[in-house]
Amino acid sequence: MNRFILSQTSRLLFPYFIMLSLIVLYRGHNMPGGGFIGGLLAACAFILVGLGYDMQQARKKLRVEPVTLMGVGLTIAILSGFVGFYDSDAYMTGAWLPDFYVPLLGKVHLGTPLVFDIGVYLVVIGFVLHTTFSLAELGHAEDEEKEEEEA
Repeated sequence: MNRFILSQTSRLLFPYFIMLSLIVLYRGHNMPGGGFIGGLLAACAFILVGLGYDMQQARKKLRVEPVTLMGVGLTIAILSGFVGFYDSDAYMTGAWLPDFYVPLLGKVHLGTPLVFDIGVYLVVIGFVLHTTFSLAELGHAEDEEKEEEEA
């Protein structure tokens, strides 16, 4: 079902949701936010597209299977912990790059906690969208069954 106002609004808001999710992701390893909240915001962007058009359109916009996102994100999160072994530290010990300055961002502080958050970000997007797409398909199948019974 196509809803004109919601579809146009989702088309306009989608890039802003993604940009906000990336900002929350980046800021989260030093302040409130991070991979979980950023992932929820990104998933909401795709769900908004799905509500405005249909879930197949949102799936096309994602371009990757949600289960693949979960696997890649989990791999990144797990591997980020092994960097501590390089310095003979414990698993998940943070390692940091020297700070540097970027004109629009200011002083940038990068390290393995951000890499871990990126992994969590991808896992959350994958899980939320996999669940949403599965529920949408289930609801669509039930609607088709009802139509067949009525005919």
